[in-house]
This record gives sequence, C-alpha cells and structure tokens, in this order.
Amino acid sequence: MLPLSVHHSEHPTRTDLPRVIALVDRKIEAFIDSRGFPPNLHDAIIYSVLGGGKRLRPALAWYSSLACGGSGDDSAQAGIAAELIHAFSLVHDDLPAMDDDDLRRGRPTLHKHTNEPLAILAGDAMLSLAYEAAQEHEDDQIAHRLSAELAQGTRAMIVGQVYDTLGGLPDDASPEEQLELIHRNKTGALLTASCRMGAICARASDRQLELITQYAQAIGLQFQVVDDLLDIEGSPEQVGKALGKDAAAGKLTYPGALGVEQSRLIVDKLAESASQSLDELEQSTTGSIEPLRDLGRLLTTRKQ
Repeated sequence: MLPLSVHHSEHPTRTDLPRVIALVDRKIEAFIDSRGFPPNLHDAIIYSVLGGGKRLRPALAWYSSLACGGSGDDSAQAGIAAELIHAFSLVHDDLPAMDDDDLRRGRPTLHKHTNEPLAILAGDAMLSLAYEAAQEHEDDQIAHRLSAELAQGTRAMIVGQVYDTLGGLPDDASPEEQLELIHRNKTGALLTASCRMGAICARASDRQLELITQYAQAIGLQFQVVDDLLDIEGSPEQVGKALGKDAAAGKLTYPGALGVEQSRLIVDKLAESASQSLDELEQSTTGSIEPLRDLGRLLTTRKQ
C-alpha cells in the first residue's frame, strides 16, 4: 500500500460504486450485443471492455452528473462512450508495435488472447462504437456536445501517447513540465472528458462545468502519479500488469524524475486541489457532492 496521507479508514465511502459499475456493465454489454458483430469480434470487444478494470470513467461521469443535480443514470451513454475509448486505447497500447505487453488486468492482453489482427480491428471497432454510444443520447443537443467532448479527450489522449512513446516534447521544458504535458493529455484528458460529459448530461451551468473540470484535471494528473508510484512499489498481482517497463524503456516517470517523496507530495497537493473545487461546487448545486469526493479519495489510496 502506498504510504500516502489519506486512508480509506479515515473516510468511509458514501459511493454506491459496486451498484453503478454493475449497472454500467449491463448497459455496455447490451449496447455491444445490439451491434450484430461477428462472434469473434464481439467476443474480443467484450473481453477487452468488460474483462476487469475499475470503470473509473463511467463512474466519474455518473457522479459528476449527480454532483450537478442530475440523476447519474442520465450519464450512462457518456460513460459507455468513455469506457469504449479507454478500452480501445489499452488494446492498441499493448500491441507489439507499442508497449508489447503480455498482461493486462491480470489476464493475457487481447492480442495474446486472440491474435494481433483481431486486436487491431477490435480496437478500431471500439473507437467507432464510442461515438455511436454518445450519439444515442436522447437529447440531440447534448449528444452533439458529448461527441465534441469525446473527440477532444481522445485527440489529447493520442497526443499524450505520442509524447510518451515517440517524443516531440518542448526542449526547454523541465522534466516536471514534460511529465505534466504528457499525462494531462495521455491520462488526464479522457478522465476530464468523462467528468465534463457527466456534468453536461445533468445540464450543468457554465460555472459548475468549470469547477467539475478543475476537479477532473487534478485527479487526472494525480491518477498518473499514483500509477507511477505503484509501478515501483506495487506488485504484478496487485496492479494486474507487468511493472517497471516504463523506467526500463527510459520513459519519464514521476518517481524517476522527482523522487518518491516529491511524487507523494504532488499526490497530496492534487488531492487538496480537487477537494477545494468540490467545496466551491457544493455552494452552487443541489446535487450530491460526496460520492465524487469519495471517489477522489479512493483514487488517492488505490492499490491497483
């Protein structure tokens, strides 16, 4: 366990996360089933999307909706879309031409479970499916906004992946600035899009959307710093994938560039920033803030 300053026992969770995840999983499966894919492609997509994982993006959409006075369930299409983009990115990241990983979520990666051509095509299918999901929102105006948010988050995610694997970072940026540029894009952008899409589904005001964005950007970067710490302090059994590969490949990581203690301080600073955004949001909404606050705490102390 990471020796961070916030612990589960200090803040009993008020989220109904298992129920939300189970509901989202049923909706994802029904949506994929409705597309009429060939059995091998259908099974590959199901394996990738529903085979483990935290459903963090749908949960963030759900609880952002609640925080802005929505029902949570009104964000379901947004959550499905975000999870499909996330799953597509993992399948392609794991390919031999990219990270060349054999293990994901404690199981063989899709190209190991099936084969490389099917993994590529399944990723392609999930990318297009995500936009179909967003467009199926019952309100056409909201559907349009969801698609725009998803496109922006996906584009930024790919930019971050390029920075991380192929270079192109500004030469005059410090290691910390380079890390932030990579991960606000690669990891944070889709997390931010998920929160914003949930708020949009709840018809949030401009100020509420701004505060949700600030919260999301803080936890998005925090998520990656914790991920980097787990990469050196966790175990493959806990984390569900091979560890230490980024450092071995010479990639920038927070502990590698700044040290473990400084990385932990960054986690705490970002957690405080996220909490302050929710404090202000609480003053302008009749919605429930605490589930979103508790989800942020769970991310701070996660073990995988």
